[in-house]
Amino acid sequence: MKILANDGIAPIGKELLEKAGFVVETTTVAQNDLINEINTKNYAALIVRSATTVRKDLIDACPGLKLIGRGGVGMDNIDVAYAKEKGIHVINTPASSSQSVAELVMAHLFGAVRFLDDSNRQMPINGVKEFNGLKKKYSKGIELRGKTLGFIGFGRIGQATASYALGCGMNVLFFDPLMQKANISLKIGTQIVTIELSASSIDDVISKSDFISLHVPKLAKPAIGEEEFAKMKKGIIIINAARGGVVDEDALISNLNSGKVAHACLDVFTNEPTPREDLLKHPKISLTPHIGAATEEAQDRIGEELATQIIALLK
Repeated sequence: MKILANDGIAPIGKELLEKAGFVVETTTVAQNDLINEINTKNYAALIVRSATTVRKDLIDACPGLKLIGRGGVGMDNIDVAYAKEKGIHVINTPASSSQSVAELVMAHLFGAVRFLDDSNRQMPINGVKEFNGLKKKYSKGIELRGKTLGFIGFGRIGQATASYALGCGMNVLFFDPLMQKANISLKIGTQIVTIELSASSIDDVISKSDFISLHVPKLAKPAIGEEEFAKMKKGIIIINAARGGVVDEDALISNLNSGKVAHACLDVFTNEPTPREDLLKHPKISLTPHIGAATEEAQDRIGEELATQIIALLK
């Protein structure tokens, strides 16, 4: 039985699948050629990440597909319900990347409050001649301890991020329509401390937080737009490592320009893989190219979790 891992799979996942008797191909096929490739080579399973889309046309044109796997959490690039209607297994790896995304969110946050993104741009250019001026420019950093990090969406990734925030001495607020309470475990040395958190209203999270981190799937309309920005504290910092489009990018730029938003940290963009240029060049935005789950450890966990599910479903 053949599997096409069109966006790749970690070596451990490929090894587990091959030991179970599958043939795994990891050569990337262009989206326009994918239907022909699947049918010509009789692939029974297609594994993707975020680069490849699996829509109704591909599903209809590839009757031999038995399984579609997404290496990651969100499945916006797959017509999940339609595939299931056709009797195709659809799987993802919701637990594998939580740690990695959480660490990226905190890295962005630490960088934002000390102006690291702009400092790293300016020091190589102006550090010799304008050292004292740059020192003054970046002299108004703030500490995270004692500040409030608000979460919109509080699934695995949100909770993993909250454990870091609590460990840093931050206060945590969260809103999630599916959750009223959450137990967050912190490993401190050899001890594990569990903290129970109760959900807040969306308005409280928006209006009382010093920083807001988004952890929601792609929605019919942005979770954060002009109406939400109007309710926020002046000087808020926004972090989005969830999905492009959950923050209204026009409204974000407007509020960065007005000073209502002090900084934005973005790992995801509405028009990936071609994000808008004014966003990329804005001086108050720190940027990464959708690398939340891009750690060696997360990729190994994703590969292993995909392989385990595929073996269980198709063997």
